[in-house]
This record gives sequence, structure tokens and C-alpha cells, in this order.
Amino acid sequence: MDSTTPAADLQSRRRRERLALAMLFAGAAAIAFSPIFVRLSELGPTATAFWRVAFAAPALVLWLGAENRRRDRDAVRPANARDRWLLALAGLCFAGDLAFWHWSIRFTSVANATLFANFAPVFVTPAAYLLFGERFRPAFVVGLVLAIAGAAVLMSASLSFSGAHIFGDALGLVTAGFYAGYMLVLGELRSRFATATIMAWTAVVAAVLLLPVALVSGESLVATSAYGWTVLLLLALFSHAGGQSLIASAFAHLPTSFSAVALLLQPAIAACLAWLILGESLGPLQALGSVLVLAGIVIARRASA
Repeated sequence: MDSTTPAADLQSRRRRERLALAMLFAGAAAIAFSPIFVRLSELGPTATAFWRVAFAAPALVLWLGAENRRRDRDAVRPANARDRWLLALAGLCFAGDLAFWHWSIRFTSVANATLFANFAPVFVTPAAYLLFGERFRPAFVVGLVLAIAGAAVLMSASLSFSGAHIFGDALGLVTAGFYAGYMLVLGELRSRFATATIMAWTAVVAAVLLLPVALVSGESLVATSAYGWTVLLLLALFSHAGGQSLIASAFAHLPTSFSAVALLLQPAIAACLAWLILGESLGPLQALGSVLVLAGIVIARRASA
């Protein structure tokens, strides 16, 4: 009987990993709707980013309250100052990701800003190796490069590189740094805390930090119609509370470096959604880019430990 225990444990772990992979892809699909909602929003990009987390925060806090009554306190509440600082750091990194991405759009093209923001795995992979001891075969780097190349091909029709865009492109790279920081902190926190704890803290901290940014931007914070408020609620509840929560849950069972690469599926899904919902063109280049992204993710998955 004892001899079958390792096999049973292995099967159980593989089931958890398959479920986590499905949750990661579902979360990527949900956050792929984010640029669609931002495009449809009546408000400016920074104000939209604020409402994204501000509307999500109450729902996530209610979820945290339910988890607090149902689960072990240690899995829900931070026990010391270090835990609280890490949870606050996750909120800071997410706020920085949103703020710098929206600022980069003002100084470069949307395609450039999105491409550079998707460089996050380039930062996550070496950091996960150094901080968490994650191991992967050399083929993993091939998958990473292939997935990023696919994202570039996806947006190639709108990319524009010139001296006038250098500052905005640099802000896009800063965005990638913040999102990489968020994923690394998330990978650390998910080993100890429930998803509800991380998501509630992140949303509240990000909302507090983004409010003054939105006020300084001069953008209106008030939608002019029920349609405008509905778009903001969908962005908050579907893309953020739903999508980011699925991603956070998946991080508990998958390597952080692979998860970062797998999230490059988002621009491929977003391109398809823009074609279906907004009527944007989807040509052979976009199809090729999507195939490259998928191939890169498959290679990275096989090469990650």
C-alpha cells in the first residue's frame, strides 16, 4: 500500500496542475476583455483604471469576509508586518502597472505600449530563478522568445518605432517591470495566503494609489450614462475580480516563470475579441502571431520543471 502512495500523490499533483492551467488560461481570456472595456469606456484611461480596482474592491472584500468565516485564519489574515508589507507591495505593483501603461499610451502608440508591457516574462524568468530557485530547460527560453515574437507579430501592423516614441516606449518597459514585480510577489504570497486575501488587499491598495493619479490627470471620474457605468462595472467584476482572481489561484500550483509566459496568450485573445466586437481587422499576420504565441507557450510548458 505504501508503494502506491507516491504514484497517487503524483496523480493528484498533476490534476491540480491541469486545473490550475485551465484557470490560468480562463483568467487570461477574462483580462483580454480589459482593452475592449477601456476602449468602450466613456472615461479617460487613468480614470477607467481607478474604477477598475475601486469597483472590484467591495466585491473582493466581501469575498474575503466569507473566506474569513470559512477557512483557517492563518490562510486569510496577515500575521505580521512583513506579510502586510508584501500584500501592500502587490497592490503598489499592480497600481504601477496600470498607471504607467496608461501614461505610455499618451507618448507612444497603443501597439507599442502593449508590446513593451508584455515584456514582463523577460524580467520574471531570471528573478524567479534567483528568488524561488525555479528550474527550466534551455528550451524554455526558446518558448519565451517565440511567445514574445508572436505578440510582436500580432501588433506589427500598428507598431511604430521612432525617436518621438522613445519616452513612451520606455514607460511601456516600466509597465512590464511593475507587472513582473506583481507576479513575483503573487508567486510568493500564494504559498501562504488565500486568493481572496491577495485580491482584496491588492484592489484596495491600488485604488487608494490610483485615485490621486486620476485626479492629477484631469480626467473626469464621472460617467455620463448608465452604459458608461456598466462598462466600468464589467471591467471591474469580470476582468479584474474574475480574471485576476483565476490567475492568482493558478499561481499556487504553477511555476511563476511559466505562468508569466502563458499570460502572453492575452494579446492573442484580445486581437480576436477586437475583431469580433470592435470590427478591427484580423489578417494573416495576426493569425501567424497567435500561432507563434501558442507554440511558445507549449514549448515553455514542456521545458519548465
